[in-house]
Amino acid sequence: MNEKIRQKVKDLPRSSGVYIMKNNKGEIIYVGKAKVLKNRVSQYFQNSQKQIKVQTMVDNIADFEYIITPSELDAFILENTLIKKHQPFFNILLKDGKQYPYIKVNPHDAYPKFSVVRKVKRDGAKYFGPYFGRLNAYELLETIRSAFPLRNCNKSFLVKKKDRPCLNYSLGLCSAPCCGLISQEDYKILVGKAMQFLNGNEKEIKEILKEKMEKASESENFELAITLRDRISMINELANKTIVDLAKNEEIDIFCVESDGNFAALNTTIIRTGKILSSQNTNFTDGLPSLEESLASYILQYYSNKLVPKTILTNIPLDFELVSNALSMLKGANVEVVIPQKGIKKKLVDMSLKNANNTLQKEISKGGDEIFIEMVKDLKFALGLKKLPNRMECYDISHISGTNKVGSMVVFSFGKPLKSDYRKFKIKTIEGNDDFACLQEVLRRRNTEFDKQKDLSFKKEPDLLVIDGGKGQLSSVVEELENTSFKDVPIISLAKRFEEVYVPHSKTPIRLPEDSLSLRLLQNIRDEAHRFAITFHRSLRSKTMIEK
Repeated sequence: MNEKIRQKVKDLPRSSGVYIMKNNKGEIIYVGKAKVLKNRVSQYFQNSQKQIKVQTMVDNIADFEYIITPSELDAFILENTLIKKHQPFFNILLKDGKQYPYIKVNPHDAYPKFSVVRKVKRDGAKYFGPYFGRLNAYELLETIRSAFPLRNCNKSFLVKKKDRPCLNYSLGLCSAPCCGLISQEDYKILVGKAMQFLNGNEKEIKEILKEKMEKASESENFELAITLRDRISMINELANKTIVDLAKNEEIDIFCVESDGNFAALNTTIIRTGKILSSQNTNFTDGLPSLEESLASYILQYYSNKLVPKTILTNIPLDFELVSNALSMLKGANVEVVIPQKGIKKKLVDMSLKNANNTLQKEISKGGDEIFIEMVKDLKFALGLKKLPNRMECYDISHISGTNKVGSMVVFSFGKPLKSDYRKFKIKTIEGNDDFACLQEVLRRRNTEFDKQKDLSFKKEPDLLVIDGGKGQLSSVVEELENTSFKDVPIISLAKRFEEVYVPHSKTPIRLPEDSLSLRLLQNIRDEAHRFAITFHRSLRSKTMIEK
């Protein structure tokens, strides 16, 4: 850190705002928001172990600026504005700014026209969508026109002209309002039926298309009959996406992220009129400094050119109030942002998470297993283990002031997360705030389950036990395991402050090289255990609050 940055960090205010990182060419490489500028920006320049992506950015910082805001909400919104404007290299969440198509109609027009648009405006019109994936907005629009003779032209109806009907009228694709061949009232009835279809009522449009298909077939117009048959099939496919337990007016978007510490994948699922309109999986390169803040920033960027739904579901514990307030301002109405705990919405999140996990596994497999095997080999050498730690188990405790105490057990197999073997524990016998005793209870129960040989995960013997904590946590667990089946299993602890590795019966910790594969592997499993414990704790705490 140069003297210029050192002084700037020292002078940072303790207020909310946005910070702007620049490289030696003066280019903006990252924009972030902070509840307390001094605390957040200082973290980047502290001499501590950082993830590779964070360290790479910090190495490129030559200067920074900041803008003080009245509140964290203002900082959140300003951050999004600056990211869209400058497209910084390290804000790599949604740089493409892809705009998905909507079907638009303004029911206040004299003779409304349906059209496909990609920009949503506050113009009094109705927008249906967004449509992406297999559901094509243009095909939907053609389906509407096949059933209801609505205009497709850009004629103005302000000045009445006595024109002859166009070819679309002869083909039955338009009712020729420009020639006065249909009244405004009758035309708007057709518009209403088309809007009902887009709102989830497929029955009438299916009957109309089926009748037209049969007539086309009888008159040997097989090409038209096949086209109508395909459109009926599309409507049936859309109907099959109906979620029985959801109301027809439900507007829900789901954002679920699955991460293993190295890779991350995002599933976005769109639900409108009680149906799953689309589901999309993408590789999600999370930004800085946390997955929670990355997803929050992503969501706000996502809705910069899209309609905001009534409800947003996720599996990541965001700052819900902050995100909800920002999106409510965009929508002009209240927006609910939650992690559902039960019911159909919980099932929908589980479905989305399953899709994200599938994408994550594909991304991991593309990267190959070589790097993970090298991590395991490097750790064996660094710790002087007798055999490769192919099955590693890491334990962590989470609670708030001794309440809702939980423990987590995460498993890495050959250097990668094995989520099917993860287990969680409610602390049953410990009163108050005592992490040492909580860890002892968790490892005692783990060993008991191992002796029973019933549970698929618990029946496996670990090659290495990892404890999230320092020398004290390690000593308490070693004492607990002395007379158990795990007494000969290698055990270590990883202290977060200086990333020091403690081993039993040694006062001196091991300091692994900051850029070593062995330290990276330990950090990955420790961070995953911490995430898993916190997620379980928050879930338990939410249920407790609901019960009260």
